[in-house]
Amino acid sequence: MNNKTIYLLVLILGFWGCGSEQAKKELNPIPQFKLQTNQLASSWDEAIPLGNATIGALVWQRDGKLRFSLDRADLWDLRPMENLDFKKYGFNWVREQWEKDSYQTVQERYDLPYDQLPAPSKIPGAALEFDVSGLGTVESVELDIATAICTVKWQNGALLKTFVHATEPIGWYSFENIDGELNPIIIPPAYVSLQKATDSDPVSGQDLRRLEYDGGRVTQKDHTITYDQPGWSDFKFQVHTQWKTSPTSLEGSWSISSENAKGKTKVSAKQLVTESLQQGIAPALQSHKDWWTAFWKQSTISVPDPILQNQWYMEMYKLGSAARKGAPPISLQSVWTADNGKLPPWKGDYHHDLNTQLSYWPTYSGNHLNLEQGFIDWLIHNKPTFKKYTKEFYGTNGLNVPGVTTLTGDPMGGWIQYSFGPTVGAWLGQHFYLHWRYSMDRDFLKNEAYPWIKEVAIHFNELSVLGEDGKRKLPLSSSPEIHNNSREAWFGDMTNFDLALIKWTYSHAAELALELGLKKEADQWQTALKEWPDYAVDETGLMFSPSLPYNESHRHFSHLMAIHPLGLIDPSNGTKDMEVIEKTIANLDATGSSQWVGYSFSWLANVKARAFDGEGAAKALKDFATSFVLPNSFHVNGDQSGTGKSNFTYRPFTLEGNFAFAAGLQEMLIQSHTGTVHLFPAIPADWKNVGFSQLRTEGAFLVSAKKEKGLVKWVKIFAEKGGKIRLKNPFQHKDILHDDSITHSWDGDTLIIKTHPGQEIRLNP
Repeated sequence: MNNKTIYLLVLILGFWGCGSEQAKKELNPIPQFKLQTNQLASSWDEAIPLGNATIGALVWQRDGKLRFSLDRADLWDLRPMENLDFKKYGFNWVREQWEKDSYQTVQERYDLPYDQLPAPSKIPGAALEFDVSGLGTVESVELDIATAICTVKWQNGALLKTFVHATEPIGWYSFENIDGELNPIIIPPAYVSLQKATDSDPVSGQDLRRLEYDGGRVTQKDHTITYDQPGWSDFKFQVHTQWKTSPTSLEGSWSISSENAKGKTKVSAKQLVTESLQQGIAPALQSHKDWWTAFWKQSTISVPDPILQNQWYMEMYKLGSAARKGAPPISLQSVWTADNGKLPPWKGDYHHDLNTQLSYWPTYSGNHLNLEQGFIDWLIHNKPTFKKYTKEFYGTNGLNVPGVTTLTGDPMGGWIQYSFGPTVGAWLGQHFYLHWRYSMDRDFLKNEAYPWIKEVAIHFNELSVLGEDGKRKLPLSSSPEIHNNSREAWFGDMTNFDLALIKWTYSHAAELALELGLKKEADQWQTALKEWPDYAVDETGLMFSPSLPYNESHRHFSHLMAIHPLGLIDPSNGTKDMEVIEKTIANLDATGSSQWVGYSFSWLANVKARAFDGEGAAKALKDFATSFVLPNSFHVNGDQSGTGKSNFTYRPFTLEGNFAFAAGLQEMLIQSHTGTVHLFPAIPADWKNVGFSQLRTEGAFLVSAKKEKGLVKWVKIFAEKGGKIRLKNPFQHKDILHDDSITHSWDGDTLIIKTHPGQEIRLNP
């Protein structure tokens, strides 16, 4: 079998007509999309991914055996990171070492333990294997993303259907047309081995044996297998599978459960599987399909570039498999931890200096706020932990968040300019703001969004000092991940990264305070905003900081945060801002992509879309989709194409580049961050036929639109909460057909419509 598995992407979408009844009927076509190949993948990171944000599976083959790599999101070794003594070695101590040029002591205390110690870390579950050698040659492997079901066919007529239930921690497998025994076995991860542990690189993954676990226990009786594994301290997990057979078929299910003496008692995997088999696969399959049908009705797109369209649907499929209310948020690899005898890259942790933020970008305009809710709930739940860290490390009241955290929100160390960065809480605060603006949930605004952003502003108030120019500044500033982990990665002047997040925090604290009728607090935040300097700009656009121009290729576009995602520098502000944007992007392009990774291209697409550069945005997305993903759509950081788009050619799998891709394509189709909705603001000139259904805007409006032969044919708006919607005229003139009952007016070329909750509006030229 070849090492490289090539998947064929097949997508069939209904064509949207412009007639009212036909458009209404075909507004939410479920994609008949299939990821297809003629063989099972021979590498875990090219496997078929299945999941529901709590458990996941990768379907592939190893040594001739069909293999399901099983995972659960809360499988974590949570031993405390050594040397994190904030009371003795806090931010002031770090600054003192930086000033004395003895920064090596900081690296030894806070950075080396992350690199050298195996935990805390996400850990893998187990594998389920079937000896399918007797079935002969595989004919086809297919993932139907409409139903999230993987089907494997053999040339002899044997058939496997397998899925992870959309909402329950249960996986199912069903074999048909088989002859003889095909019973599964459970393969524990290589936590214990007679061989000496090797490999301590956190990027490629540390050897599992370095965790020094006691061996797990696998017990088998009749048609059941149970694997019980103790972890660190009182943590343990259980993997269980159970099946029933007939002369020509086998049907079974599996689950993973975790247990911690400090937590609540959970139902064991054995109990879950036993109960599921009693009910049978049929009701589970139906409820599973119902969930995915509802998921795909949330939003759809139709663009003429099949590479971009196929990739978007794969990204949204993975989003539906990796994010959920009630489950842990998306970590670096979510529920698809490496199955290679190692810990996952970067310990599979939560990186908040880019990774978690980008992972949730598509949930907003993609109309999946229910999936984003899991991330918001996790941040709220761990807020006391974050405030404790803020007080102990920074000595400030208010709120910041460690840039690298465990499942429980505790700091992990690493390159502390970013893992302990002073503005991490501000970037996470944008998700609270976006959740409010896209949902218009006033209870959330009052109880969660404004309090979070307000407390981040308090942290900045207390941490900042007056500079020589009379403006406020941070004692030390940083710009991920400029200068990597050297002393120079701390800046004595303000980086544009930190400055943009601080300005965003104060301006949006003022906005939300006013929305809540707290004028005095709003005035306070506006006054504080004026105390900070302007952005560092030279003839090439935005700089890293006043002392460092953008003069080197770098993967993290930290210097242009004010453009995207924060929208502080925006074309809507006039020609001055547009000039800065154009110069910054031109310099980014001219400096080149030699040091970029996959997410850089996804992020660039979002940036270019904000600048209304459709061709540039589409090219960046295509570069990502053709060079930085594996055949199963997983983003692997390095350039896999051999075309020299980046000097990074390694392949550690992470998800943020995938989800930023989806957001970039959505940004090309609809934008509302300025308070005015723009339809098709950044599509290439040759995209004559393009459309979307139920993309969400700020203000909680669901918008659908169709462009045909270069002209917008119709627009449909659903006002979820009511209120005014400002819509930049998408038609060629102001002679628009609409329901005579709507209340509207014009502000230049912007149509203003007053709506009431639940109102639907249809516009035609």
